[in-house]
Amino acid sequence: MRTREGPDDSMTATEHIPVLARELVDLLNPVADGVYLDATFGGGGHTRELLRRLGPKGVVIAMDRDRESLERAAAGMDDPRVVYVHGSFSEMAAKVRALGFEEVDGVVMDLGISMVQMKDEVRGFSFHSTAPLDMRMDRESPVTAADIVNGWSERDIARILKEYGEEKKALQIAREIVRQRQKGRIETCVQLAAVVERVYRRRGRIHPATKTFQALRIAVNDELDQLSEGLSNAVSILKKGGRLCVITYHSLEDRIVKRFVLSAERQEGTLIRLNKKPITPLWDEQRMNPSSRSAKLRGVEKL
Repeated sequence: MRTREGPDDSMTATEHIPVLARELVDLLNPVADGVYLDATFGGGGHTRELLRRLGPKGVVIAMDRDRESLERAAAGMDDPRVVYVHGSFSEMAAKVRALGFEEVDGVVMDLGISMVQMKDEVRGFSFHSTAPLDMRMDRESPVTAADIVNGWSERDIARILKEYGEEKKALQIAREIVRQRQKGRIETCVQLAAVVERVYRRRGRIHPATKTFQALRIAVNDELDQLSEGLSNAVSILKKGGRLCVITYHSLEDRIVKRFVLSAERQEGTLIRLNKKPITPLWDEQRMNPSSRSAKLRGVEKL
């Protein structure tokens, strides 16, 4: 079984652990004085790894739609080569050009939710949390998970559970949600998790509410449409020879990325794949960071 060295010794015990950081930057193959966009800055882990490979004239544009995460990570990163910007995937090209960069040498997109967000009690991402059902990446967005759970029809709730969560009991869960909310609003994460548990009537190794929470998070943040727009935006600002690296965590995301890449490669001739098969975490990384187990890294180069 393959292994590799652990995280860089300069990382503290409390620092965000990025997934596939070395593999991603190796695939990106940065030039010393290049300009790179980390479109999912998060805890800053991929940016830190990228900065290690850049020279004094290199630039990393650190973007995230979660303003709080952006500001928190930026406060711990004192490097003049980093430019911070708040924005979503669909705003990527406009945000980069507003900073004065017409093109970039590479783009990084890590589609996972960070453990910092998951463990933040007020954000409402975890089914173990007593926090309000929120799930917004951008706290300035108008729709929360509670709005969907308490306001959408049974049919629409079932649809997103099936489409975004691939939940086999979507209709039963939607029906139980509607039944329970007639008794009183479902306001917290643990309340919703309990509703799903009532449908399953058992607990396995994976919590039965996992797919429901995934589906709601995707719906609240319009993640799949944002991803499609983000891929197009990324390619539009890449230089010829520039590279885009994307890490996905579930089949819905990976399917969108694969289709986009294959279309651009075979039909349009604008991209070429850097790896025919996705790169996945080695066993050591999976052991140290269990949330990395489902990660898949794909890279392309602009022709």
